[in-house]
Amino acid sequence: MKILVCISKTPDTTSKIAFKNGNTQFEDAGVQWIINPYDEWYALIRAIELKEKNPTATIHLISVGGADVDPILRKAFALGGDEGYRVDTDNSDSYYIASQIAAIATQNQYDLIFTGKETIDYNGSSIGGTLAELLNLPFISLATKFELEGQTATVTREIDGGEEVATVQLPLVVSCAKGVAEQRIPNMRGIMAARTKPLKVVAPVAVEALTSVVNYELRPTKTGVKMVAADNVAELVRLLHEEAKVI
Repeated sequence: MKILVCISKTPDTTSKIAFKNGNTQFEDAGVQWIINPYDEWYALIRAIELKEKNPTATIHLISVGGADVDPILRKAFALGGDEGYRVDTDNSDSYYIASQIAAIATQNQYDLIFTGKETIDYNGSSIGGTLAELLNLPFISLATKFELEGQTATVTREIDGGEEVATVQLPLVVSCAKGVAEQRIPNMRGIMAARTKPLKVVAPVAVEALTSVVNYELRPTKTGVKMVAADNVAELVRLLHEEAKVI
């Protein structure tokens, strides 16, 4: 069985967010980059768990980005990836990224493709579905449980008011959410082995991006709390109407 896990780099949640060049680019100076948690804790770890039950399985990793993605992929290797691909291009458009992944997936004919449910920077949650469409494969999103018996996958996902259980034949694409696997940390053996695992840098395929970033904006700074005396109802109503604009 061949498994492909999609890996993204994202800023650590403690990083200070700023923009440059007229708010058209993310300021990455001094930013600590990490594996997108949904890709690491759930998609990759569930793939590793499947391989532990089926030692003949192989786990390939893929990421789309520049050379600064390499350390992120090496950490993923330390957790348990076997080999990987980095598509050497930098673009935030979901269709463009999914198309690059689809090109590699088409060459290798994977049985199972895992993505995280979303990245914690853009929160787009669109790569999995777009990738499945490009590959003409079934897609199940927001998986909280994934079981595999032979070529049949049983996937549990949360829906409004409960859970939904789907049974589908491989190959397929699944986006993974909290609950599908338990977080792990790499051990020393994995860290040492990660240095020599093959990482292929490939040129991007010619695809036109469908979106581009015009500018970024930070959220408005939170204002201080205003205290209103319990008997000053008129002032409370005025503040709710003129400043909070909720009435």
